[in-house]
Amino acid sequence: MPPAPAAEGLTARPGVRTDLVLLAIGIAGVSLSAPLIASIAAPALAIAFWRNAMAIGALTPLVLLRHRAELRGLGRRALLLSAGAGALLALHFALWLPSLRMTSVASSTALVTTTPIWTTLILRLRGHRPPALVWAGTGLAVLGVVILTGVDLSVSPRALAGDGLALAAGVAAAGYVLLGAEVRRTVGTIAYTYVCYLTTTVLLLVACLLAGTPLAGYSGTTWWKLAVLTVTAQLLGHGLFNRVVKGLGPSVTSTAILLETPGAALIAALWLGQTPTWAAYPALVVILAGLALVIMADRPRKRVRASRSA
Repeated sequence: MPPAPAAEGLTARPGVRTDLVLLAIGIAGVSLSAPLIASIAAPALAIAFWRNAMAIGALTPLVLLRHRAELRGLGRRALLLSAGAGALLALHFALWLPSLRMTSVASSTALVTTTPIWTTLILRLRGHRPPALVWAGTGLAVLGVVILTGVDLSVSPRALAGDGLALAAGVAAAGYVLLGAEVRRTVGTIAYTYVCYLTTTVLLLVACLLAGTPLAGYSGTTWWKLAVLTVTAQLLGHGLFNRVVKGLGPSVTSTAILLETPGAALIAALWLGQTPTWAAYPALVVILAGLALVIMADRPRKRVRASRSA
């Protein structure tokens, strides 16, 4: 698989404003994800399954009516990469959702949005050479992770284990974003999203059956929250990320998702009364500052590429 480049000439493209607006809507959608999941009275694996299964149910009529030809025209490589992205998304959900029951929403969200760190490292392994500022930002974010996990270790070993799950979920999300960017070079949003979500749904169903996780018998409130989660986080959030990653690139898309951290923390504090310990705030700030450096370092390179292609 050839390296997936970052977006080039963002300010020069007419469609960039639309992509940025859609990205902002997607971030708002996923910011509701963690607080909603923490409030849903259902097993974590079941929540992960139903948010994807409901999304497939919503997308199927659209695919059958308007995108059947595109779906049938998927080549073997695109199909395999889309399924691979779906497998990584399933792993991401299977790791992250349980972490929300083990540590705070703020800590879990901050750690899972370290995706840009892993995206940078993966791209480096594939031949890219990030500038020094990217490595500085990565190092700063890792320092914040160390501080935060130290704080959570003082809270409880369970909270530390939740941190580990969230961090691993961030790694899985990096692979998901990179594969998605590769597929979206030649495949439309709906076709890619459908194959990806369908793979995720099947794998999570198998995981639920193997783990003996109940998939029914929930209250009406739980089903309502699952529906809201599907619309906001799955269809608007991840769906719009799949839409804009073609134009904005995996680096910008994954880094922008870090804005989910303050959004989720604010919603959790106001809605759930879940406020992190005071010692966690410096760590959250350090993580966000480090991740911000990653995208700041990439801007000069984008401008240079844009001027060369002009």
